[in-house]
Amino acid sequence: MSASGMDYGREGGGAGTILTPARFVWPYGGRSVYLSGSFTGWSEHWPMTPVEGCPTVFQTICSLPPGYHQYKFIVDGEWRHDEHQPFVTGNYGVRVVRVSDCTSHDLLTRISDADLAVSRQRISVFLSTHMAYELLPESGKVIALDVELPVKQAFHILFEQGISTAPLWDFSKGQFVGVLSALDFILIMRELGNHGSNLTEEELETHTISAWKEAKLYLSKQTIDQGKIFSKRLVRVGPDENLKDVTLKILQNRVATVPVTHSFSDDGSYPQLLYLASLSEILKLVCRYFRHSTSSLPILQLPICTLPLGTWVPKIGETNRQPLAILKPNSSLSSALNLFVQAEVSSIPIVDDNDSLLDVYSRSDITALAKDKIYTHINLEEMTIHQALQLGQEPYASHGGTPQRCHMCLRSDSLHKVMERLAKPGVRRVVIVEAGSKRVEGIISLGDIFKFLLS
Repeated sequence: MSASGMDYGREGGGAGTILTPARFVWPYGGRSVYLSGSFTGWSEHWPMTPVEGCPTVFQTICSLPPGYHQYKFIVDGEWRHDEHQPFVTGNYGVRVVRVSDCTSHDLLTRISDADLAVSRQRISVFLSTHMAYELLPESGKVIALDVELPVKQAFHILFEQGISTAPLWDFSKGQFVGVLSALDFILIMRELGNHGSNLTEEELETHTISAWKEAKLYLSKQTIDQGKIFSKRLVRVGPDENLKDVTLKILQNRVATVPVTHSFSDDGSYPQLLYLASLSEILKLVCRYFRHSTSSLPILQLPICTLPLGTWVPKIGETNRQPLAILKPNSSLSSALNLFVQAEVSSIPIVDDNDSLLDVYSRSDITALAKDKIYTHINLEEMTIHQALQLGQEPYASHGGTPQRCHMCLRSDSLHKVMERLAKPGVRRVVIVEAGSKRVEGIISLGDIFKFLLS
């Protein structure tokens, strides 16, 4: 990053001065953004650069001495300040940042090492001694797709069945050979969009799932140098595998579900598809088991703000947090799809001009474009996220009410409370909001919970 590592050169900085990295963030977009402040003598403007995958978020890291420093941003030639940051009264909206000389800023120091170790050990033992077959419901259905189905038809099936993922069956091999997910359709729509402004039903009609998977492999080879490899081998588990191994397979392979399969033949051919295991079902078992013995897991009562958990909106002066991807309702659908792929996120909080939560747009929401064949006459650059959300069954209300599909928590909520919320059917992440204003402060996913518990 060209703007990183800028050193304090004024306010008396000299030999022997201890400098501490301080991160400055401007999350409101612009063509060019600069930083200026008391540490530059207000005469020098330091450039800020967009965060990869989040083009509306600009940042820079400066090395400053401990103490209080005043600053403002220059956005497209205009002096601006961040309304959400501390300010100095009577100084034209000048913001102030406190740089601490404390180097032991690890949040884990707030947790007893013994309590943390005991809690993680008990979770690990529970998962290691319970098996995948315990996830199987008494009744239900699982859906698999033939690899020779047209992509268009598969698109409709996912939408009509209300699912975002389905295993792929190859009759010629007698095996499950992969998984089709909402991300596949995101990649298809972006790829087709590169060749024309509108998607057509005919273009989707010409692709079978098998043909798309081959094209996807070609695309992944083209993007290996950029670190984006889309094609992955099929990950599956047997009913007798323990839940810790199942959890680690989901986390390590960065998938939402894994098929639970069983074959009666020695060569493993023609396996039965028993279930699709997910972190949600595993967390439900954990919560049920420890619900009446929470004292055996000391970390459960700690507020989430004290734990290294989730993705938070970075604050001025912080250097150790990834920026949270957020968008406005009038942002293009194309910008959301790009974030899903480039920033590798599965959901994006949608906020108003005050950063208050309105809705969440998730990867699985892309299947709503199958409704009434909308995908045949849309333009990804012209359709807004607001319009895309209205295609689903639960769009947010125009009067500003937050829909039920937005699951929220407060930074003061306990880990146990957040885990119970994530264990509910259909909940994959919770958005951390400020009490009253519902201003977005962060997001915690199922994966975040298990990464913390098993790290």
